[in-house]
Amino acid sequence: MLTTFARFTRAARAALLVVCSAWGPIAARGSAQGAPEIYAVRYGAVANMPVSSLIAGADTARRLDVALTVWVIKPGNDRIVLVDAGFYREKFIARWKPVDYQKPSDAIRVLGITPEQVTDIIVSHVHWDHVDGIDLFPNATVWIQREEYEHHVGDGGVSLDRAADALDAAMLYALRQAGRVQLVDGDAQDIMPGIRVYTGGKHTFASQYAGVQTARGTVVLASDNAYLYENLDTRTPIAQTLDRAANLAAQQRMLELAGTTGVVVPGHDPAVFTRFPVVGKGAVRIR
Repeated sequence: MLTTFARFTRAARAALLVVCSAWGPIAARGSAQGAPEIYAVRYGAVANMPVSSLIAGADTARRLDVALTVWVIKPGNDRIVLVDAGFYREKFIARWKPVDYQKPSDAIRVLGITPEQVTDIIVSHVHWDHVDGIDLFPNATVWIQREEYEHHVGDGGVSLDRAADALDAAMLYALRQAGRVQLVDGDAQDIMPGIRVYTGGKHTFASQYAGVQTARGTVVLASDNAYLYENLDTRTPIAQTLDRAANLAAQQRMLELAGTTGVVVPGHDPAVFTRFPVVGKGAVRIR
């Protein structure tokens, strides 16, 4: 005959098994539903670029066809987030002559996403090839560092620094007047669930990069704070930075944020599109 304690223990274990069996599938389904999807989408390339313009001290004879990329994050809710928005204005196309080019708003269609579905754009910095395309996405809120915006965009939309093209400064100003620009106040800011932005790369005055929390760890989307895997592998600063020591410190921080199971994705390396699973023409899923 079972003692009172034994009967209680058996009943408690049975109840616990019922609870666990009920919670388990729900938790698993919730995790799957909430797991972010991260993609790199190539909308063109700039051919034969000197590697010395990307990696400090590189051999000036080296050349590389650099990828023009936007990143798409589907956080697992109703949002569709871009990191950077590329470019489309004719002045930039005429000057840089990109190959295999399509508008970023068209390039993301490979993922079944229309421009109107994009809810947010995280702008890493004000350079033309990262900010010029934001007005291709009519419903998106734009997230940019306050110091980056205020350093480059003046009253009336005038450009205060040559890093920001006059057309793009005017566009950013107009979007802010329309209530579509959110200014981010500094480093390590959670701008939405699962996505945090960081400063310190010093590619421009207050460039930022994004960290996306996944089940395996943090995926860091470096943008131009690290142009190529070679910057990260050799601990070499980017060639175009306001502060090489700060850039190196930022790259080290990216690697630490990613840890042993995370990933750091550089801004223009064509190797991104061979290191990850292809999901469509010019698109890979970051895992």
